[in-house]
Amino acid sequence: MDGLRAVAVLAVVLYHFGVPGLGGGFVGVDVFFVISGFLIGGLLWKELDETGRISLGRFYLRRIRRLAPAFIAMAVVTSVAAWVILLPFEFREFGKHLIAATVWLSNVQFWREAGYFDVAADSKVLLHTWSLSVEEQFYIVLPLTLLALRFSRRVTTGLLVVAWLTSAVACVALTPSQPVATFFLFPFRAWELLTGVLLALWLRADRRRIPGLAGPLGLALIIGAIFLVGPDGFPGWQAIIPVAGTALLLAGAGRAGPVNRMLALPPAVFVGLISYSLYLWHWPVLVLSRYWRDGYSGPMETAQWLGLSVILAILSWAIVERPLRQSFSIPPLQFVGGAALCAIALVAFGGVAFIRDGLPGRFDEQAQAHIAASQDFLQDWSRCTTDDEGHFAGIEICRIGPDGPPEVVIWGDSHLRALMNGLGLAALEADTPGWIIWRAGCPPLFGIIKEETAATPAQNAACTDANDQLEQAFGTLDSAKRILLVARWSYYAEGAGVGRDAQNLITMEPTPASGYAATEQPDLFGEAITRTVATLGAIFDEVHIARQVAEIPWYDSREVARGLAHGRLDAMDVSALSTVEEEKLAARVANSEFPIYAIHLSGNAQLIDTWQTLCPERCSILISGTPVYFDNNHLTNAGALAIRSLFLPFLTGEDT
Repeated sequence: MDGLRAVAVLAVVLYHFGVPGLGGGFVGVDVFFVISGFLIGGLLWKELDETGRISLGRFYLRRIRRLAPAFIAMAVVTSVAAWVILLPFEFREFGKHLIAATVWLSNVQFWREAGYFDVAADSKVLLHTWSLSVEEQFYIVLPLTLLALRFSRRVTTGLLVVAWLTSAVACVALTPSQPVATFFLFPFRAWELLTGVLLALWLRADRRRIPGLAGPLGLALIIGAIFLVGPDGFPGWQAIIPVAGTALLLAGAGRAGPVNRMLALPPAVFVGLISYSLYLWHWPVLVLSRYWRDGYSGPMETAQWLGLSVILAILSWAIVERPLRQSFSIPPLQFVGGAALCAIALVAFGGVAFIRDGLPGRFDEQAQAHIAASQDFLQDWSRCTTDDEGHFAGIEICRIGPDGPPEVVIWGDSHLRALMNGLGLAALEADTPGWIIWRAGCPPLFGIIKEETAATPAQNAACTDANDQLEQAFGTLDSAKRILLVARWSYYAEGAGVGRDAQNLITMEPTPASGYAATEQPDLFGEAITRTVATLGAIFDEVHIARQVAEIPWYDSREVARGLAHGRLDAMDVSALSTVEEEKLAARVANSEFPIYAIHLSGNAQLIDTWQTLCPERCSILISGTPVYFDNNHLTNAGALAIRSLFLPFLTGEDT
């Protein structure tokens, strides 16, 4: 058993540390699930079979002795390290995750936030606790189910089979449409644990039917999954491979053969013994060290941090996990009471971190300025709704200004989202009701199909569909007299980001019905925005275009704040990152601004020049010494409020 645990934990740890070739190393968690179901199910069924009852108190005491001490030790040390290293908004999230992990609900919390394979996942220090929460939820459900159905072994077995089948079918069927839910939530993972339970029941009844090739075949399936399975579409049907392999290995355990002899070797057994502690420690070490170091310098440094994970795991196992699990000198009530007090302390610590907004006073004033910018990007969504019917069905509309039919419409991409709070306050000041309609990475242009590397195919298609719908729907807004376009125009004209996000690519093509003749993207952009303004001009009395906020190529408030907090950047470094050379800026905006200024000079649209406030002499991330950029092209809410007066003529209908 310990040898199999070694295979599982090494697969997970090496995968997380980026060892090449182990693209499916995360299936080690699935192996652990089957092992847990096999051991716990077997123990509970044996007790029920022999005594007709299950001692819940003794069962949960064993679980607390087994799991709580090492988890508490990891959580305490990790909390201290996070307090030193993480920025306030990250430490605030850590506090929330610490609470969820301590009360066995982290899998639910991470399901609500994002996916395991998302880019942001590698900054969540306690992400790995999701699998522990799944197992702990299993420890609650299984014994209570067995107790409730103890009157009939046949009924109990039948119900377990039905539950296994329901969970497995739901997992496979829903993974394509709900991959995050099927990955994190217990109902969709229960079948893996129940595989172990049902195997234990079957082996207790009859071991004679096990073929001799079960062990080798099982190991081959697990190894194959580790090397061949990928995150796309997981768990789904792919999870069947490691689950079946683990079941076969467990079924063949105890038989003579090379596989079982290999798994029984002392090194494999030792890694299996420390597997729980190694799983607990490796992820916080990986995330916090990579965060603190701003990435690893190479394989040697990666190996050093991996080595630290192993050392901490051995210490945790030798000093905390094994002694407290095997020590019976501490009375059960005192042991449970001590664990409960530690859990309460962890929850309280997480609560303070969350309620106090990550304790920003831990850092100096210069870092705090950029920290404030990194936290100032959440808008007020209370007035945003999506209708189920009508011309704008399926389009999210955010209302600004006083209640009433919209007099103005503002249409754009994520640059508009960044300005929303400022525009909302300006609309109230102008006493003008309006609508904001935005979609990230979607140019407010008619007749365009876009393909973006930062978006999914579904999101790309939704952009074109929404724009086609809006072209027809805008004509039904009799109350709206003026429309404003807000977007990252240079991104669409050039086909790529700049500086920090230069890897983000976007290509545009004309829709079949557009009639656009241009083949090069800058020319297509010019043709599309000219045609779009002409179409809108036939619907609205006035069309306005906001000049794109200047891009500051290498600035990111989060990275600058981290660099200052951890001593990687000084004031001169920050100054260089916070400005842009005029020549480079002029070259960047030339292809996008040429057609926009041509439209403006022709009288077909009025231009709102955001650079009046943002670039009084030279474009930078500062207004009056305060950072107002979130990243290299989005303003913070403070920035949106600072430039809101530029939009008052549009909102009031006065001459600009």
